[in-house]
Amino acid sequence: MSEILSQHHLLGLTIGICTFLIIGIFHPVTIKCEYYFGTRCWWWFLILGLLGIGGTLMVDDVFWSSLLGVFSFSSFWTIGEIFEQEKRVARGWFPANPNRKRKTGTDIIED
Repeated sequence: MSEILSQHHLLGLTIGICTFLIIGIFHPVTIKCEYYFGTRCWWWFLILGLLGIGGTLMVDDVFWSSLLGVFSFSSFWTIGEIFEQEKRVARGWFPANPNRKRKTGTDIIED
């Protein structure tokens, strides 16, 4: 894949566009995961990130290796964003899931 894109001088542009799309997809995923599962889903993103790094090390093609790297570190970034999203919900910037228990300070209350 990267050979074809390199010949036409499109490799960097294509990686940039795909990076933009990957990051754009992770934004609503973060919001939805926090809404439905709270912060307890952070380890899913850790596993995804580690799998992506493994894939990056195993793939020879520059294009796919780059995209796996972007995917991996977007997964790692999402771990922090899940906890930040919890704070945004507590501030009222995003809706809280009324069917899920949530933390306030050290207490757990039901909405």
